[in-house]
Amino acid sequence: MQPIAISCGEPAGIGPEIAVAAWQALKNEVPLLWLGDPQHLPEGTDYHAATDPADIHPFKLTVLARDFASPAVPGQPNPSHAAGVISAIADGVALVQSGAARALCTAPIHKAALIDGADFAYPGHTEYLAALAGTDQVVMMLACDALRVVPTTIHIALAEVRNTLTASLLTDTLLITHAALRRDFGIAKPRIAVAGLNPHAGEDGKMGNEETRMITPVLDALRAQGMDISGPQSADTMFHAGARAHYDVAVCMYHDQALIPIKTLDFSGGVNITLGLPFIRTSPDHGTAFDIAGKGIADATSMIAAIRMAAQMADAR
Repeated sequence: MQPIAISCGEPAGIGPEIAVAAWQALKNEVPLLWLGDPQHLPEGTDYHAATDPADIHPFKLTVLARDFASPAVPGQPNPSHAAGVISAIADGVALVQSGAARALCTAPIHKAALIDGADFAYPGHTEYLAALAGTDQVVMMLACDALRVVPTTIHIALAEVRNTLTASLLTDTLLITHAALRRDFGIAKPRIAVAGLNPHAGEDGKMGNEETRMITPVLDALRAQGMDISGPQSADTMFHAGARAHYDVAVCMYHDQALIPIKTLDFSGGVNITLGLPFIRTSPDHGTAFDIAGKGIADATSMIAAIRMAAQMADAR
């Protein structure tokens, strides 16, 4: 069985230590291959330096070694590591695209260090992965056992949402989400709940007209194509247990509308998934956590969940 590739992420953050913790938890479930500089792993890590991605050691963390410019100091990002971090991501994508790995799980990056050290031209992981794949449109999903959510607009100011949220963007988001639920999650007939933008989903135009003017016509058009879509719904009533039982994913209009409920339900176990790529990519739903890096207290729950979900998605494909 091909391994799940794990890119190292920011060496000064918690990425290396949660990768080791995840390997310790999952080594009997799924083969793993870590891409990075082994000198950045926690002291005492028992690793196997491989040159062939198929050379997975049964009892040690297998590392496809990359030489970085310098050692890592926990909590202190170093721009000299930027080229290595970016290369590890690109190498992971190449492994998945070639079939040498089943999926890619990315550890958190520190965008400022990548910009300072390598003029990184992308807002984040997702956009870089889309560029490597030659994909125009991708979708971010956050998932845990209790809930899957998709924000239609992501990392933009709330004041910009109204103008960014278009019929075309919403349509593409729903189509990509629907296809991914079928292909990657094995749901033959996905049920999609869509939130409105305004309080009470606009209340028939009394609190905003985005629902009547744009969202409802998009949903009606996709329903006519046979998709099972409910909404636009009032976001404040969509996320209790009874409501969640009636859909497989909630598509929201902006970042916090989607992320607040899932982080409330499962703060440690959420997984970030990029939909619309020709390969599987997951990531833990947290950042580099510089404040606790190197202290041995980082929680690997989200990394473990991300690797498990990557394996499940690969099985579904």
